[in-house]
Amino acid sequence: MSLQKQASAGVVWTFIQQFGQQIVNFGVSIVLARLLMPSEFGLIGMISVFIGIGNALVNGGLTQSLIRSKELDQEDYSTVFFYNLGASIIIYALIYVCSPLIADFYNQPILIGIIRLYCLSFIISALTAVQQARLTKEMNFKIQTIIGLPSLVIGGVSGIILAYLGYGVWSIVWSQLISGVAKTIQFWKYSGWSPSIVFSLDKFKSHFKFGYKITLSNLIAKIASNSYLIIIGRFFAASQVGYYTRAETMKNLPVTNLSVALNKVTYPLFSDIQNDNDRLKKVNQKLMKIVVYVIAPVLVFSAVLAIPIFRFLLTEKWLPAVPYFRILCVAGILSPIEMYNVNILMVKGRSDLMLKLTIMKNVLLAIGILIGIQFGIYGLLYAQVALSLISFLMNAHYTNKYINYTAIEQLRDLVPIFLLVLITGFIIYFI
Repeated sequence: MSLQKQASAGVVWTFIQQFGQQIVNFGVSIVLARLLMPSEFGLIGMISVFIGIGNALVNGGLTQSLIRSKELDQEDYSTVFFYNLGASIIIYALIYVCSPLIADFYNQPILIGIIRLYCLSFIISALTAVQQARLTKEMNFKIQTIIGLPSLVIGGVSGIILAYLGYGVWSIVWSQLISGVAKTIQFWKYSGWSPSIVFSLDKFKSHFKFGYKITLSNLIAKIASNSYLIIIGRFFAASQVGYYTRAETMKNLPVTNLSVALNKVTYPLFSDIQNDNDRLKKVNQKLMKIVVYVIAPVLVFSAVLAIPIFRFLLTEKWLPAVPYFRILCVAGILSPIEMYNVNILMVKGRSDLMLKLTIMKNVLLAIGILIGIQFGIYGLLYAQVALSLISFLMNAHYTNKYINYTAIEQLRDLVPIFLLVLITGFIIYFI
């Protein structure tokens, strides 16, 4: 199959998977939001940073190295598999021991049990990371879709039943674990690969040399992206964390659907054309326009119609999340563009620059939080909007160095779409 046909088939199946997952997730979250209280979602939000850190360490750079490498054998895959598994067990043990300290930080004793149970997902996830990387490298998204959707349905239905029976926050935890176990069983059965009992130190060093910088970048990014939850959880009520996480989830629905779905296909696609800068630029340019053309209207129209949307879907108890949602929609418009700019660095093998960028952006994030917290939770949210624009400019600077696509050119391509969407949004608002 040609690269173009592989990419086309990959896009179709990835969209089926991504949209299917989001529909299931959205439906399950709506039902759970009606059955549970905002404070119970807030408890999960408080530990999001630790879940993100664990996943970044377990499923980070080494699997990305597998995807971008040209020649691989069973030793490569098995070595990364056993590293991931060993790392996941060590990370789980550390978080298990530290869980009382985390609970004390938030003054929420119930978090001890929640963390110790939820973080078993690290080990479950490590058991499938290499299988997924292999299928992604082959652009075989059909099997991933067939595996992913049923697993999500099983976990979601289990969570709803448990919530209805009165298990509260534990229904969210068990929903994730059950979904993960179902996915693991199916990946081992249908992926067509299992590890050999082998670990090559040379192979490990080769993948680690590229991957550790991506892992560090992902680690810092996860801490940064969840820093708001840490601050809100520490200085505000658990219900405020719940409102913020719900607003963030609603905002991410269109962003995740399109940008992440395309990213699964574009990263291996970019890897195959990594030495053709003109082609890389053209593909990147087209993708940015497509993503913004779809995501920008959805975010703007959702922000305008936020009150009836939240009232209809989530009931009156979630209306305090509406102002958060509107501000986060503005911050989210540039998120997918950042993702594609970063992909250029990854396929060029410049994980060192990716790490440098991540550090620089998170220094700015810390400054933004220090300034924003002076003005309460809204100060934090508006700081997030400013930082999204700065991050776009920083990423675009390096994209220009490698494929000659400047921030000015990117904005010139995207501003007409933004203006059309804003005008339409104002009309809808006044109507």
